[in-house]
Amino acid sequence: MEPLCVVPARRALVLVIADKADVLHENGHRFRSERLDLRAPSVVRLRRYVRTPYRHRAALSRRGVFIRDEHTCQYCGRSAENVDHVLPRSRGGAHEWENVVASCRRCNSRKKDRTPEEAGMALSRAPFAPRPTFWLLVAVGGVQPDWDDYLRDALSTS
Repeated sequence: MEPLCVVPARRALVLVIADKADVLHENGHRFRSERLDLRAPSVVRLRRYVRTPYRHRAALSRRGVFIRDEHTCQYCGRSAENVDHVLPRSRGGAHEWENVVASCRRCNSRKKDRTPEEAGMALSRAPFAPRPTFWLLVAVGGVQPDWDDYLRDALSTS
């Protein structure tokens, strides 16, 4: 099994009612109508195999960098509000996961158009490309506790 996408609880419920999916976890909410009282699913498993194009890498985004780096400046450990290219783009640095880190304004201004070594700064950890399923975390912004078993690969580092 692998996560395919995140859908609203209402859409998941429609899939269950149409016998296209099975409920694995419920989120505690209820959908009520005149004749039905149904629990809202949090995790569903499709009954038929759905072939999806395989993503080799999660797409790079500002939000993704902050989630990967836990909203922490990779130079000083403070709260991050900027994205910094370790090797500046003006010096041939690529705009890719392995060259982008979260940083605070102060460290980003201090580093300017230099490498960390030239600026006398050190990274707390080297930037890395997250696993392909990381896009789910970026799309949702966080993970519900009952999703942990299904998103274990997305949550692990490197």
